[in-house]
Amino acid sequence: MIRALYTAATGMQAQSLNIDVIANNLANVNTTGFKKGRADFQDLLYQTLRAPGAANTTSTQSPTGIQVGLGTRTAAVQRLNMQGDYTQTSNPLDVAIEGTGFFQVLMPDGTTAYTRAGAFKTDNTGQVVTSEGSPIQPTIAIPDGASDVTIGTDGTVSAVLPNQSQPTQLGQIQTVRFANPAGLRALGKNLLQETDTSGAPQTGAPGTDNRGTLLQGFLENSNVSVVEELVGLITSQRAYEVTSKAMQTADEMLRQTNAIVQ
Repeated sequence: MIRALYTAATGMQAQSLNIDVIANNLANVNTTGFKKGRADFQDLLYQTLRAPGAANTTSTQSPTGIQVGLGTRTAAVQRLNMQGDYTQTSNPLDVAIEGTGFFQVLMPDGTTAYTRAGAFKTDNTGQVVTSEGSPIQPTIAIPDGASDVTIGTDGTVSAVLPNQSQPTQLGQIQTVRFANPAGLRALGKNLLQETDTSGAPQTGAPGTDNRGTLLQGFLENSNVSVVEELVGLITSQRAYEVTSKAMQTADEMLRQTNAIVQ
């Protein structure tokens, strides 16, 4: 019965974390480029009261043995990088990646971060930056007075400069892919950071080497399904309630045992 109390407690802790993950998914349902998380669970160690195959007699063996599990724990919270839907904005600096890949962003400390959120703007010098003001890499500047800014599917940025009639190429947006994008570390602000688990960044032009192409005038929505998350929320809540009921039952059995002893 004491074992049941601790076992039930692990289930309550696991479901509590699962609800935290679902709550974060729902909170970011309208976050551009957000990828939902999923909690993965695994069972804990088992207490072996009788090993499978142990001899019952000189001629028979226990076919299954007796092993009692000690609960569960969260093995990982995985980020699922499925493609989100698109929203057409017609803003020339809104860019979505159709397929795999990330935009590169130069952080204030000089390091590079990665994002799927392509809601870009220009700063006071004309540089293309994120909503936080961090420039994309490689740096692209749009001169003052330029019109008809065009971003091709391969990342080529061009615009019609003042006193000119033909477009001028201003640079190319390059994207990055990783062997294990789920291994990137989330920094917040729609930014991710390279880790040993993610593998080294593989930089190149969009549309090459399994990198997705770019869509100008579109933004990628989060890949969170509100209906799926609500179903998961209800399931997790019921599992939490049932596990707490198991704890209450074990506690009641202990109370009755103490009453008998007294």
